[in-house]
Amino acid sequence: MKKIRVEDAVGTILAHDLTKIVPGEFKGAAFKKGHIIKAEDIDELKKMGKNNIFVLELDDNTLHEDEAAIRIAEAAAGEGIYMEGPSEGKINLKTSVKGLLKINLEALEAINNIDMVIMATLHNNTVVNAGKTVAGTRIIPLSIGKESIEAVEEICREYGKAVYIKELLSHRVGIIVTGTEVYEGRIKDKFGPVLAKKVEEYGCVLTELTYAPDCMERIKAAIEGQIKAGAQIVLVSGGMSVDADDVTPSAISGVSDRIVTYGSPILPGAMFMLGYNKDIPIIGIPACGMYHKYTVFDLIFPRLLAGEAVTRRDITKLGHGGLCQNCESCRYPNCTFGR
Repeated sequence: MKKIRVEDAVGTILAHDLTKIVPGEFKGAAFKKGHIIKAEDIDELKKMGKNNIFVLELDDNTLHEDEAAIRIAEAAAGEGIYMEGPSEGKINLKTSVKGLLKINLEALEAINNIDMVIMATLHNNTVVNAGKTVAGTRIIPLSIGKESIEAVEEICREYGKAVYIKELLSHRVGIIVTGTEVYEGRIKDKFGPVLAKKVEEYGCVLTELTYAPDCMERIKAAIEGQIKAGAQIVLVSGGMSVDADDVTPSAISGVSDRIVTYGSPILPGAMFMLGYNKDIPIIGIPACGMYHKYTVFDLIFPRLLAGEAVTRRDITKLGHGGLCQNCESCRYPNCTFGR
């Protein structure tokens, strides 16, 4: 730190908070440490009785906290992210579009492993709206050596951007509700409308809602018909358990080139199934999808809309955080489910 006259302080960096007191009205920091003194500040400082102040001197190899935060954010921010700030040394990373938040966990960990550099984010694979703050970054001290920030920049070149958005694309989605009792009209279908609403909420187009009895060949034919009609994703509901009449899993297997999983470590959603007919996902949705507001479906479906090919490992990793707490007032996705 260096003590200088207030009149000579323009362009320098304040090394500590300066408190202003107005008896009976205000007491607090009028200027915070790290503030870059401007010409218009001089008169206010003089009114506060500050004729001399301590400022921070930086050499050519040292960066002020604001400049450091800007460089960290520019290195880490990818597609669909914009910066807000700096304010008091911190920059927020915000979303410019609605989409699937992607956090490069390897890059994030490496950044936070650099001494005196921090970046905090929301959870990976969270669906976020435009304008959402998804990360914040800063350095801990008022200044930092350039080599530390250059290390952040090298990490993002090597590992890729730390924070970015994958836009959710609208898909043509077909729905098949299985169950002889529904097909024959013995009971009213309650599953189809729930899924149709989900499809709409995710910005997709429902191509067709059809019904099939508990017959493997009839369900297979219905799936194939949906695909032929142009569905890019097919949702098949009901008949997903191990009951003798539940043949939906066999039907999905029969039309799939590959099965990613039958079963998931997620509650609600244990009987979930995912297969692919070429590049078209076929999703078997267990009965929980009718009763619970959010299930395994809401963890997997957005990733498909973002163009990701979901793997078995993607699903098994969801076991950590895969237990819904069935809160009285649901706060998803601002909770631990799927995180």
